[in-house]
Amino acid sequence: QVQLVESGGGLVQAGGSLRLSCAASGRTFSIYPMGWFRQRPGLEREFVARISASGGSPYYADSVKGRFTISRDNAKSTAYLQMNRLKPEDTAIYYCALSKNSWSYEFEIWGQGIQVTVSS
Repeated sequence: QVQLVESGGGLVQAGGSLRLSCAASGRTFSIYPMGWFRQRPGLEREFVARISASGGSPYYADSVKGRFTISRDNAKSTAYLQMNRLKPEDTAIYYCALSKNSWSYEFEIWGQGIQVTVSS
């Protein structure tokens, strides 16, 4: 059984930064692609970013491109989402996820989510 636990969320003013962390246990983290998603108030859950198992091929939603950076430290079984120049519309519950296999981005395992609130 694999578990993901997000941390690092909170309240920040517009223009500020936060770094979310996602600690994994119960699976060989290093061989699975991972991603970050978010659900903004009143909206469906949306894709934010993804990264390959080795930490390459980062890919971002247009809404966060240039502001957010996805990364991972496989030695620590931890993934990160560095969020810079935050905007009020970034307010959401953020989820990390692991792919169900090592060769796709079919996300199967989800964290519990963590709140990020950006004030104007």
